Amino acid sequence: MTLTTSPFPSPKTFARITGALYLAFILASVVADALGHIGLGTARQMADSLTTSPVTFRLGLTMAYVSALMFLLAAWGLFVIFRTVNRDLALLFLLLNAVGVAVQCASLLGAVWALLGADAAGSSAVPPTEAQALALQALEAYRTGMVTSQLFFGAWLFPLGHLVISSRLLPRFLGVLLILDGVAELVWFVQALVLPAYPAIRVPGTAVSLLAEVGLTLWLLVFGVRANGSAADSRHVLVGAGSAGSALT
Repeated sequence: MTLTTSPFPSPKTFARITGALYLAFILASVVADALGHIGLGTARQMADSLTTSPVTFRLGLTMAYVSALMFLLAAWGLFVIFRTVNRDLALLFLLLNAVGVAVQCASLLGAVWALLGADAAGSSAVPPTEAQALALQALEAYRTGMVTSQLFFGAWLFPLGHLVISSRLLPRFLGVLLILDGVAELVWFVQALVLPAYPAIRVPGTAVSLLAEVGLTLWLLVFGVRANGSAADSRHVLVGAGSAGSALT
């Protein structure tokens, strides 16, 4: 008697799950920014949010951490999809994404420190003026760390975009958009650190990033992966993971 079971779904279903994780990342990021200006907001905007509504700011901070987790899981899903195309490049983009997420989460400790400063000011342990200055400085440290993470969040898109183009598991135009998104993220990194007085430099890149990431998410959610990829047929996607759950008796 032969029994064969696999804990992994079909390639198309798994691709849709990956798209759902990517969508969860995007939505959590939007909520974090809406609640506490965490993400795209300035240090001053975050400080004002913390002062006027600390509970809302805490919720935004929580969603920022959730978005980081969802982003890492989505990157893992893409790794599983593309590892049969080129495992080295797939591992490279997963590692770059993981480092970016680690830097992002570490930078969020600046927001946590600002929260602690606000609590200290409320308890009169620290003079209010000094507490506000320390909180603003901590939030500036967060912003610097967030900008630093863009170096890795930009770099991971180059191997990912190349794999999309070469595998044809997804449309080639998505791969091109992902590479352009990588360029946009690196422009943000350089602009924020070298030319902080000129934020308009990254405005066109923001539009490209939105188009690339939303496009990738929607395609994965709606269509999954193609069944006629050239460099790696979708029949082979997940085969390594699926074989781990097979049993022969």
